[in-house]
Amino acid sequence: MKVLFVASECTPFIKTGGLADVIGSLPKYLQDLGVDVRVIMPKYSGIDFSLTGYPQWQKSIHISMEWRKQFCGIETLEYKNLIFYFVDNKYYFDRPGLYGYYDDGERFAYFSKAVVDILPHIGFKPDIIHCHDWHSAMVPVLIDGRRGDDFYKDIKTVYTIHNLKFQGIFPKEVLSLMELDDSYFKFDKLEYHNNINFMKGGIIYSNCVSTVSPTYVEEIKTPFFGEGLEEILKFHQSKLRGILNGLDYEEYNPSTDSNLYVKYSLKSLGGKTRNKKMLQKELALVEDKNVPLIAIISRLTEQKGFYLIKEVLDEILQMNIQMVVLGVGDKEFEDMFIHAEQRYPDKLRVLLKFDEGLARKIYGGSDLFLMPSLFEPCGLSQLIALRYGSLPLVRETGGLKDTVVPYNQFTGEGNGFSFTNYNAHDMLFTLKWAIDIFYNDKKAWRQLQKNAMETDNSWKKSAQEYLKLYEEVKGY
Repeated sequence: MKVLFVASECTPFIKTGGLADVIGSLPKYLQDLGVDVRVIMPKYSGIDFSLTGYPQWQKSIHISMEWRKQFCGIETLEYKNLIFYFVDNKYYFDRPGLYGYYDDGERFAYFSKAVVDILPHIGFKPDIIHCHDWHSAMVPVLIDGRRGDDFYKDIKTVYTIHNLKFQGIFPKEVLSLMELDDSYFKFDKLEYHNNINFMKGGIIYSNCVSTVSPTYVEEIKTPFFGEGLEEILKFHQSKLRGILNGLDYEEYNPSTDSNLYVKYSLKSLGGKTRNKKMLQKELALVEDKNVPLIAIISRLTEQKGFYLIKEVLDEILQMNIQMVVLGVGDKEFEDMFIHAEQRYPDKLRVLLKFDEGLARKIYGGSDLFLMPSLFEPCGLSQLIALRYGSLPLVRETGGLKDTVVPYNQFTGEGNGFSFTNYNAHDMLFTLKWAIDIFYNDKKAWRQLQKNAMETDNSWKKSAQEYLKLYEEVKGY
């Protein structure tokens, strides 16, 4: 089985979000199952190849973009036994940052067209092309348009939605750049409110559509979560699948993580307590293992549930707790936390930045991890928190519902805490309950930590599900 992953970002090369983590992790686990997996992505000027080795130039071709011919350099790199292809074009990718440009539609139309055009030149003909999010959603459309060509006729496509909110909506003119005629500008194809919608094309033209959790695949067929595509998704629901994202257990491992003050494991949880005290010291908080430390590591946006936190933040900080916030985002929420830190300087630390090393220390030193998302296709942070024994407190949506099992005080089961409704006082009630258990039932708390760290959210199971999906699509 030969599979080509097509994505706009991938660790360790470049990352803006969880998409890069998936593309950097899942192929390794598929390879362990005997799949020949390769990855193709743009060669951004922001990639630091000194950490991975530099890609080798293979050849160059020209990509036809309506009346223009655009240069396309094909470069390859073998890194940790995986082959990566890089599409080189300075006009489109020699810029600071990955997204947010006026010509993003043209840039990723070019990338999609380049992926399809270079396939006969790389000595690798995939059985499956696995595309991810809107940036590569036009690849299934372009492949479908070449079914008359012997080279392309047997190639199948799988399309994964990581976040339905970002769809790639652009003016109709982008169609002609990909040399697609007006027959594609119809409601049952790419047309969307008099524009074209890349993600809609990926859904309609791919052989199978997956999302990153079983709950999310059901949610997106409803108006609240469907972001305007719910009817299209319901129409194509026979090819929808929900496969939970995993976590790279080699990368995220408290017993080997050099970012931590002290490495620890389930058998040496005293090390977690030492991490907590050293984190408190670094953050200039009172060093007290008996005060619960609540962590938030997140983009500070509405999606992540910060309107709930805003409503009851003073009530939270009036409890006998400590809190640390790491992340950047909307000014409204950044200001909210900064002002709260001024009111509660002995309880709250706000770090408006992203720092991976510090994030690991916070996962390792915190007792509770607060993640009350409005919606969450899968979520990575709660998986890391579980791995590091920081009990997630989440809203039951998307992947949070699929991965966090709420504590059952009668059976002792569970690996965290959850609430159902998007309601600030439901969240506060659940948080108060968790704090009460921390203070008054140490045995139950320790069992919850044990359950959390024993939860298997590795990629192994999900990789097997993807392999089954590929075999189904290919007709094996």
